[in-house]
Amino acid sequence: MINNNYICAIDIGSNKISVGLARIKKHRIEDILFDCLPSAGVKEGVIVDATQLVVCLSKIIKSLRDKSGLKIKFIHTNFSGKDISTKHSHAIIPLAERGNKVITSTDTARANEQARILGSSLDDEIIHVIPSSYSIDSKNNVINPVGLYSHRLEVDLYLVCARLASLQSLSRVINQCGCEIRSLSFSGLATSKAVFGSKEKTGLSVFCDIGSDVTELLIFKDGLLQDIQVLPLGGNSMTAQLSEGLKINSELAEDIKRSYGIIGDADSIPENKEILVKKDEFYKPLKQREVAQMTTNSARLICSQIKEVVERKVALHEIDHFIMTGKTLLTDGFIEMMESVTGIPVSIGRINNPEIVPLAKENSDLSGQKYLTYLTCLGMICEDLESKTIGNLAIVKPAKNLFFKAINRFKEVYQEYF
Repeated sequence: MINNNYICAIDIGSNKISVGLARIKKHRIEDILFDCLPSAGVKEGVIVDATQLVVCLSKIIKSLRDKSGLKIKFIHTNFSGKDISTKHSHAIIPLAERGNKVITSTDTARANEQARILGSSLDDEIIHVIPSSYSIDSKNNVINPVGLYSHRLEVDLYLVCARLASLQSLSRVINQCGCEIRSLSFSGLATSKAVFGSKEKTGLSVFCDIGSDVTELLIFKDGLLQDIQVLPLGGNSMTAQLSEGLKINSELAEDIKRSYGIIGDADSIPENKEILVKKDEFYKPLKQREVAQMTTNSARLICSQIKEVVERKVALHEIDHFIMTGKTLLTDGFIEMMESVTGIPVSIGRINNPEIVPLAKENSDLSGQKYLTYLTCLGMICEDLESKTIGNLAIVKPAKNLFFKAINRFKEVYQEYF
């Protein structure tokens, strides 16, 4: 969060931890310091070994403190994986006993808060509250009701939630590293914040971020989030296929995927063409066509699963923008495979948020394809700049157990209605 003129964003993934430390002056980014180290203790977006993750996070936070000279305390971090859930919540508030009144921002805030409370549960924590639409009297799908006359106000919220126990575990890990969570984002939403410019906010947009072992799908209509889907697949799926098929370890399979992975017409590669793989004391000749066939089949399966999920939500021909991010896209031929499977144009997400476009041109850490490593960090920094708050989310210090959380929820409902 914004504190002492800096924002520290930490993207915790299964394979890597990326950080972005932005120096802020007059609520604008002056420059950003980046760093990235391997991750451990996280699988499919969920902490599976807190001790390992503490070691990794402590290392990168110390490195950032040493490089910047700052005593970093407050951070903005992300959450993803199977513990993410979404729901809609509806609320109606009266505005006047008789006649109509002008709707104010206070009225919309009151309606949003009532819908948020009604959508709350004991096991989850709401991390994003997104108004889908408002209704005033007989008019539906009002985007911004402020300034209009009405007798009552209705709101439909789209709530992005995370499992409370998982958030408590994350908070404890961060605290053990000497820091405190001051704001939290769903990874896919943060990444889209860095990628979406004015063009992407028009019409129907599908945003797809392929991570190591989690793929996040977000559907937007005119810039408003409509749906989120989290799939348990990613770049590691291709690595696992190579590891099993070639009978080599995962580390070597990852190297082969990056260096020799080709997606497309594997039959065009001469059958006798070999690649010599050597690492440490390991030495093995491999058929390049066989490697290409495995990466192609694996990529086709990933693309087909993504297409299947998207088609359950929207018609492919209605999509105006299909944007993808993630280092898996760097595998030669992946974008072409996605276009072949879906039958629609697909583009690689670029840095389009006007707050950070100038930095992308100046910072060497964002040159070429390196920017893909830091998109989520950049998106979280943009979110903090937009919020203009020094974080006070409930997630920072979650209730110690479900009993206290139940008491807190009861108090909220009591204050709202009584």
